[in-house]
Amino acid sequence: MKKNKKIVIDKKITNYVESFFEELHYSKEIESAKENIIIKINEEYLKESKKDKKEAFKNIVNKYNSLESMLELVKIDTKKIDKWYNLEISNTFEEFKKEFKKERKHIYLTTILGIISFVYLLKSILYYHTNFVILFSISLVLLLIDIIIIRKHKKVKKDIFSVDCYNSLEKRFDKYSKRSINWLLILFLEVFMLILNFISLKVNSKPDEIIESFNSSLFLLEIASFFFIKNTLIIRWLNKKIDFENEKKYQKLFKSTIIISSIYWILSIILFYVFEKYFVLNITAFIGILFMIIIIINNYTKIKNITYHKKKINKLITAVVVLILLVYGGYKFLSRDIWLTQPYINSIPYIYEGNDNITYNDKNGIYTIVSNEDDFKILQLTDIHLGGSALSYSKDLKALKAVYKLIDYTKPDLVVVTGDMSFPMRLFSFSFNNTAPVEQFAAFMRNTGVPWAFTYGNHDTESMSIATNQDLNKLYKKLSYKTSKNLLYPYVQPKVDGKQIWGRNNQLIEIRNSDGTLNQAVFLIDSNAYTGEGLNKYDYIHDDQVAWYKNEIERLNKEEGKTISSLGFFHIPLQQYKIAYELYEEGSDEVKYYFGSNDEKMIDKICASEYPSKLFDTAVELKSTKGFFCGHDHYNNMSLEYQGIRLTYGMSIDYLVMPGIARDTKQRGATLITSHKDSSIDIEQIPLTSIEKYYK
Repeated sequence: MKKNKKIVIDKKITNYVESFFEELHYSKEIESAKENIIIKINEEYLKESKKDKKEAFKNIVNKYNSLESMLELVKIDTKKIDKWYNLEISNTFEEFKKEFKKERKHIYLTTILGIISFVYLLKSILYYHTNFVILFSISLVLLLIDIIIIRKHKKVKKDIFSVDCYNSLEKRFDKYSKRSINWLLILFLEVFMLILNFISLKVNSKPDEIIESFNSSLFLLEIASFFFIKNTLIIRWLNKKIDFENEKKYQKLFKSTIIISSIYWILSIILFYVFEKYFVLNITAFIGILFMIIIIINNYTKIKNITYHKKKINKLITAVVVLILLVYGGYKFLSRDIWLTQPYINSIPYIYEGNDNITYNDKNGIYTIVSNEDDFKILQLTDIHLGGSALSYSKDLKALKAVYKLIDYTKPDLVVVTGDMSFPMRLFSFSFNNTAPVEQFAAFMRNTGVPWAFTYGNHDTESMSIATNQDLNKLYKKLSYKTSKNLLYPYVQPKVDGKQIWGRNNQLIEIRNSDGTLNQAVFLIDSNAYTGEGLNKYDYIHDDQVAWYKNEIERLNKEEGKTISSLGFFHIPLQQYKIAYELYEEGSDEVKYYFGSNDEKMIDKICASEYPSKLFDTAVELKSTKGFFCGHDHYNNMSLEYQGIRLTYGMSIDYLVMPGIARDTKQRGATLITSHKDSSIDIEQIPLTSIEKYYK
């Protein structure tokens, strides 16, 4: 069948016919009659135009010069004219506003009660084994209250308004019909983004985070639900109260929006699952941004057709909305939890050859490792800098492969990472996500079986990262020893005078010989990140951290009956690293050179804090610590002895951060510290280039 051509109505005909209806009040019957008359007279006008275009309109006016003649044309009883003119106005606009205000409050109340009831119902299902009865009871009570309020509410009565009221009424129709459709789309977006997140967690074997993810997304879901239900109920009430000619258009658009959105999200879920499962690529951001673009297009096309007052596109508002979407979409894109390195991580074999006994003290957070061998090997890795994004994937893979070779070659008893495991720095890593790299590295180390610990670096919790210090602390506790059996992360932090000390992760690991005597006290100390006083203004190791370090050494001295041997690990170098290097450059005999070079390309070769820490002077005073080990400056790997303490830069891993560093090789590797049974230590560099021949 051929489709009917769209009828083009001449404006002169429309204006002429409408002039006969100006004094009539609005009703669906009158509006329908007017539309039919316009169509019929327009048809005749077109025929007349073909005969004589100049006289066509005059002929129409002569033929249809009364409302009666027009009604006869469309076969409507002319007796209805009196009925139409005698329609009584049942409500004034002022009375309507009072009624509308009251109705809106009622809708707000019932909507809020309904949403809270539904939320408690969902929680009763999620927490079925713990609080089901309480949560379900609350949900049921709120639902019953909501039903009682709805049942007591009066039924809506249709009203007739004066013609001059309809402009204001149509504006309300425009406002709430647009809001209803838009919030429907936003609700679709929120619900299905939540579903995509659930699928991702399930595929990545993290079902324990599903409830946490639901709770974190619940507030936005409640907001979207409230505004959708509220606006939909208001437009529904308006359509019951008043005859709007665009009501059918609204109903049609509402239904088509549900159908099209459902199809879009069903296809998106299938596509998302395929990418997440088989390509290990999270496309949530792409799906969400595309749907937001659909919402914008919908506003300027479909929704425009159901409103009475057509507004021109506001370029400024459009530009602002597009900018917000780009910023939001960009942030969501850079915050994705991407696991492209997972296939490689899954292939990592078990490396650990030790059979050391590891215990944890729940009260003080101290791990104790009892070594069964005469020598205990600690491998220092630093500045691994995993980006965790699709664009950093190749460099992340190189970093993990380098770490594997270094661990496999040295077969350490303990790995210590001295900061900057991740790098959530926007255009460098194309990611704000600082949790995915942590989880990936933890999975990597779990497969090797080698016990490991770490200190935080300044890049692990950047200001734009999705996870804060507190978030990462919770994550590390989930990944720690009680779960993984190889991450030695404390579940409690040290205190001095009853107050938790400064920093994100300060811990002591005791390395003991097979006879129980202390071999080394390994201090992992947070050098913190930034002072907040400007770009690259680095923080330092605070006085209370030094006090804790001192207290622990004195406690162990007392227990062991001698001055114990200890090692210290942190990320940002102490000022003494700079002092020692400057003395070395001057040829001073106050320092002793062991190995390495400082080739940092920054203005300051030693990027230490401007604030002096008391740690070094305290260590010299206590005569316990044999060496301090840090990272931070990627091209520095020198080891010097100053005032009886070895100050060693660990060889870095970084392929991502410094411009061109992926091509440089001299600085890349690890530092191996071997502690003998008598607590004496040997420190050696393990350059990656020196061992790669074994892995070709």
